[in-house]
Amino acid sequence: MYPSVLIADDSRVFRDLMRESLELWAGVRSFREAADGSEAIEKARQGKPDLVVLDLAMPKMDGFQAARILKSMAPEVPLVLWTVHEVPLSDAEHAGFDRVVSKLEGLQALANCVVALLRKRAA
Repeated sequence: MYPSVLIADDSRVFRDLMRESLELWAGVRSFREAADGSEAIEKARQGKPDLVVLDLAMPKMDGFQAARILKSMAPEVPLVLWTVHEVPLSDAEHAGFDRVVSKLEGLQALANCVVALLRKRAA
């Protein structure tokens, strides 16, 4: 069974790129997508994902707000902050994120992070 990943980013282009990259490099085949934090929470309620990737700057509800709620709903589900902004790891961890990956690092870095967190969760 393939892991399920929820990706939330207000950019359709970034969501498409993330999905394609995670399929190719991380072997993920099951996705849910959201355009903002509140939609991500709703999608997580509909079916608990194995991992969530959230952008920081999204309309309606940003990634930090969504992370706090998602972590309270399912503390065992890893959360990855995928952002172009510089965010101290301590701030991200305080919001509930397990890892921070800069969009400037590229999609391979995101895929590597997802693989590591999914392996850790499966162990």
